[in-house]
Amino acid sequence: MSGDHIRKDSLEASSSRSTNADHHHQQQPNPPPLSRYESQKRRDWNTFGQYLKNQTPPVPMSHCQFNHVLDFLRYLDQFGKTKVHLHCCVFFGQPDPPAPCTCPLRQAWGSLDALIGRLRAAYEEHGGAPETNPFGNGAIRVYLREVKECQAKARGIPYKKKKKRRSNQLKAISDEAKGLKQIAS
Repeated sequence: MSGDHIRKDSLEASSSRSTNADHHHQQQPNPPPLSRYESQKRRDWNTFGQYLKNQTPPVPMSHCQFNHVLDFLRYLDQFGKTKVHLHCCVFFGQPDPPAPCTCPLRQAWGSLDALIGRLRAAYEEHGGAPETNPFGNGAIRVYLREVKECQAKARGIPYKKKKKRRSNQLKAISDEAKGLKQIAS
C-alpha cells in the first residue's frame, strides 16, 4: 500500500507540474502579429545590416555614416522598376512614352523616401541617438530631393510644392474681425 501511495503522490506531483506548466504557458499569450509597417521596417533594417556586413571590410552598425546610406541607396537602384529617361533619350520629359527605350530602371523616389523614414525610425529603436542618425543626415535629404527632381523632369511631371493658403487665411481672419466689430457696435 505504501508503494501505491508513493506512485499516486508522484503521479499527482507530475500532473500538477504539467498543469502548472500549461497554466504558465497560457498566461503568456503570443505577441500580436507585427503590422505591415513594422514588418517592412524590420526587413529593411536587416537588409541594410546585411549590406554593411557584405562591404569590404565589413562595417559595424556603430560605424555607419551617411555615405554608407548613400551607397546603399545607389546600390538599390539596380533592383528598381521605375524607368528614368536620360537627357539624351528622345522620350525625356514625356509622361507616357509611345515606345520602349534603353533607359535604366531605378528605384522610385517615393520608395526611397519611405525606406529612409523606416530606417531612420529603426536606427533609433535599436539604441541609436537621434543626433547621430545617419539616415537623418542633411546629405540624405539633398540626395532624395535630387532624385525627386531628376525623376520628375525625366517624366515631364514636375513636383510642385503646395503653397500655403496664408493670404486666404489672413483674409478670413480680417473678415471675421470686421464682423465682430459690427456686432459689437
